Amino acid sequence: MERFDQSFTQQEPIPDAGIEAAIAVMRHGRLHRYNTVAEEIAETALLEEEFAAFTGARYCLAVASGGVAMATALRAVQVCPGAPVLTNAFTLAPVPGAIASIGARPVFIETTEDLTIDLGHLEVMARATDARVLMLSHMRGHLADMDRLMALCNSLGIVVIEDCAHTMGASWNGVPSGRHGAIGCYSTQTYKHINAGEGGLLITDDAGIAARSVLLSGSYMLYPRHRAAPPAEVFEAMRLDVPNISGRMDNLRAAILRPQIALLAERAARWLALYRALEDGLSGTLGLRLIPRPAAEAFVPSSFQFTLPGWPAARVRALVARCGARGVELKWFGAPEPVAFTSRYDHWRYAEPQPLPQTDRVLAGLIDMRLPLTFSTDDAALIARIIRAEVLAVGQMLQDALDAAAQGLRLAD
Repeated sequence: MERFDQSFTQQEPIPDAGIEAAIAVMRHGRLHRYNTVAEEIAETALLEEEFAAFTGARYCLAVASGGVAMATALRAVQVCPGAPVLTNAFTLAPVPGAIASIGARPVFIETTEDLTIDLGHLEVMARATDARVLMLSHMRGHLADMDRLMALCNSLGIVVIEDCAHTMGASWNGVPSGRHGAIGCYSTQTYKHINAGEGGLLITDDAGIAARSVLLSGSYMLYPRHRAAPPAEVFEAMRLDVPNISGRMDNLRAAILRPQIALLAERAARWLALYRALEDGLSGTLGLRLIPRPAAEAFVPSSFQFTLPGWPAARVRALVARCGARGVELKWFGAPEPVAFTSRYDHWRYAEPQPLPQTDRVLAGLIDMRLPLTFSTDDAALIARIIRAEVLAVGQMLQDALDAAAQGLRLAD
């Protein structure tokens, strides 16, 4: 019986250029984002400039985490306490957490079988709540039909903030993730596409949003030192009115991240190869549904999902346990209680969730798995063989139990 023996949480090392840049920052000791000498340009300012160029955005702000990026974005579009903010029911806790952190009210939208936001339910809830902001989570790297979504939101007067924690480098019909809405928010946490341990990035083309974000991030009156921000005159009308919440990224993490931007295209190709190897190995497995990927979607799959439609909870638990015993770490979004990083909308009581039957059906059979780049395509093929074998084995166990029960009924008669 084959077994997988690698870690699902082991990432690649930081590239040498990032290590050298980080050591240089530690040697001179100027870690604070505005602590420079003479004509020196801060690593944080350079990262913002380079990431803006990578995405094609006018402005960029580097912050302490993806959650800080989202909360800053909500404040920058002036969401008020108590205001409803639409968001995906299928997401991770930092997304509703960012909404709740500013006193706003998350309003969850149903999830489709393809793990994207349900546009029909989005329209219903937008009209019912009069919400003016959508925090759109591209959860686990699955992009909705962004042309339809933006047309709908524009017709309803809804400002879109994109949570791109899982879609850095992805695109829809050639438009980069994060460039459809008013703001794009990214994460540089260890398990994302570029790794600083923790961190976030925010992009926008709107000068007012960018200026408010910079002031919120703790610029004091040093905003002229930013290189990917609006000119100083944009700040003048708001500089004494916007609160300072000190969330901008430090120079050490920026130094680690800058060399990784150039590696994104190569990393995307490697992730896609792993994903396709898993798809090939699992295709046609009885009882298992793969998630279709539209032709318009260029995705960067740092994780892999499949569903087990109609499976009872006990059967799903058995599959997770059996795969785990063979070294394959699966996460189940249908578990009744949160487990580590995995939770679902009805666990977040602070958000006052309402029942969402369609999402409940999807999550009941949803399996998720990390895909670190420390894996090879041969590793992915082995993982697929293990999952396929255990899906079929659990199915056979169920069939044997049904046959035994039927035999017992016949004997009783």
